[in-house]
Amino acid sequence: MKLFKYSFFFYLLCFLHIFLGINGTIGGILLILKSDGSLLGMQTGWLIHSPFNNYIIPGLLLFIFLGTLPLLIVSGLVKKMSWQKADALNIYKNRHWAWTFSLYEGIISITWITVQLVLTQNFWIQPVIIIIGLLIIICTMIPGVIKQFESNGINVS
Repeated sequence: MKLFKYSFFFYLLCFLHIFLGINGTIGGILLILKSDGSLLGMQTGWLIHSPFNNYIIPGLLLFIFLGTLPLLIVSGLVKKMSWQKADALNIYKNRHWAWTFSLYEGIISITWITVQLVLTQNFWIQPVIIIIGLLIIICTMIPGVIKQFESNGINVS
C-alpha cells in the first residue's frame, strides 16, 4: 500500500505555492495598508529609481501575482478543477491549466524579484523568492508531475 497518493515533488510544489502565496498575500496587504513600506521595514527612498512614489501599486501587484495566484494554483493542482478563463491562457493545451500556471508562477516570481533588484534596494527575502521560483519551475517539470497533469491521463478533469 502506497503511503502518499502523489510524488514527493508534487507535495513540495504545493508547499512552495502555499509558502509563496501566504508570503505574497501578507506582504501585499501590509504594503497596501501602510504605503510607505514601514510595516515591512522598507523605506520609500528605495523606490527612487522606480516609477512608484509609494508601495500601494507594488503591494497590489504582490498581493495578486505572488499572493492569491499561487494559492489558486495550488487549489487547481490539488483539486484539478476546471476553469475556462485559465484554460484560455493555457499555452499547453495537453496539460491541466494549474500545471501551466505553476510554470507561469515560477517565471513571475523570478521576474518580480529581478525587476525589484533593478529598480529598488536589496531586501532580505529576495533571494528566498528567486529560489522558490526556480524550485517551482523544477518541480513542475519533473516527469512524474508532468504525467499527473496530462489531458489524456486519468488524473485530469
